[in-house]
Amino acid sequence: MSDRDSEANRFSARAARYARVGANVGGVAARIAGTRLFGLEGRNLSNAEALAKALGGLKGPIMKVAQLVATIPDVVPPEYAEELQKLQSQAPPMGAAFVKRRMMAELGAGWRERFAEFELKPAAAASLGQVHRARTLGGADVACKLQYPDMESAVEADISQLDILFALHRRMDPVIDTSEIAKEIGARVREELDYLREAKHVALYDAILSDTPEVRVPALEPTLSTKRLLTMHWLEGDRILDHKQDGQDARNRISTAMFKAWWRPFSHHGVIHGDPHLGNYTVFSEEGAPAGINLLDYGCIRIFPPSFVGGVVDLYRGLLEGDEARVVQAYEVWGFQGLTRHLVDTLNIWARFIYGPLLEDRTRRIAEDVSPAEYGRRQAFEVHQALKAKGPVKVPREFVFMDRAAIGLGGVFLHLDAELNFHRLFEAEIADFSVQRVAEAQAAALRAAGLAATA
Repeated sequence: MSDRDSEANRFSARAARYARVGANVGGVAARIAGTRLFGLEGRNLSNAEALAKALGGLKGPIMKVAQLVATIPDVVPPEYAEELQKLQSQAPPMGAAFVKRRMMAELGAGWRERFAEFELKPAAAASLGQVHRARTLGGADVACKLQYPDMESAVEADISQLDILFALHRRMDPVIDTSEIAKEIGARVREELDYLREAKHVALYDAILSDTPEVRVPALEPTLSTKRLLTMHWLEGDRILDHKQDGQDARNRISTAMFKAWWRPFSHHGVIHGDPHLGNYTVFSEEGAPAGINLLDYGCIRIFPPSFVGGVVDLYRGLLEGDEARVVQAYEVWGFQGLTRHLVDTLNIWARFIYGPLLEDRTRRIAEDVSPAEYGRRQAFEVHQALKAKGPVKVPREFVFMDRAAIGLGGVFLHLDAELNFHRLFEAEIADFSVQRVAEAQAAALRAAGLAATA
């Protein structure tokens, strides 16, 4: 196939995707706009269900985008978030013949000879690709993450429609300016297409967590990886939810490992895992008891400027010590602009919710009398109501995945009904903290992983 034919095929696929996404989402948008035009309520459950149905019929990356939007509190109305979270980000798996063609495209005609075993039936399927179990010629059990064909075109088509979701919310209740949120989501989803970058993320986490035995990072097989095929050693483990009925000590061990897996990379290196989906973790055991977690997916990784990490620590200490000036400075470092007394008080509603468990020096649950799906929704509603008179407020890009990951982490603690002293766990992670120390550690880790430094 010539380059011209290949480009024409990509254009045709992209155009078809635009048409399908635009027709489905646009139809629901017109319906909602119509109810608003006639003075009816556009934010109702039937409209939310219609939007979820429209997106659910498309599969692929738009599912990932929709679910991602749903996990950021107050970006869309709660009834929309609830429906979007029900979506299953499972694309129809590729058949055996299709898998063979895709593997040939990535590793060449003799691809099968490079494995001792390769299971054509996928072990798992998701929005951008599927995972196959295999064994290398050296005897290592591996997971081969194979991307679906033409995902770049699909992602661009889906991201182009993302503003429709945000525009609906802005028109119905223009309290939060979501423009930066849309940019951040688009950037992260595009990064997830590049498996060579994800391989560097794996190397980054391997370096960062080398002294954290409670968290296991898979070894890479670089010679069996490409931009659209990522091969890592298979880590045996159980689903996190399989341990909901374990004893308190076991659930606390799993939760402590989750805390370290998230906070240690951030507080020491300015790096977070931005996708808190339960499928991205499994639990490994030693001597018949849960000992820690396997961190499986590295597509959605966010690397922050060290100054942003400093803002997070300053906000914690400002709230802990009642230092208002330090709190305001932290928000400014995060990128919030035009801060007023009212806006600071409103942001503090959210901050005290997120930081609340870290501020209390006692063993406690992350929250009481709330389900994982509802975690953070009430506080987001309070912030929304408080902003109505003074909005809109532009949410900085850096805040998006920090916020989302914190909510996802809290949801895991709720699933496991963990009882921990979050304050002491956090204090241990920020002992001897300094922005300079983070900058030096981050630069060294990024160099080792072959990643570019942050701005």
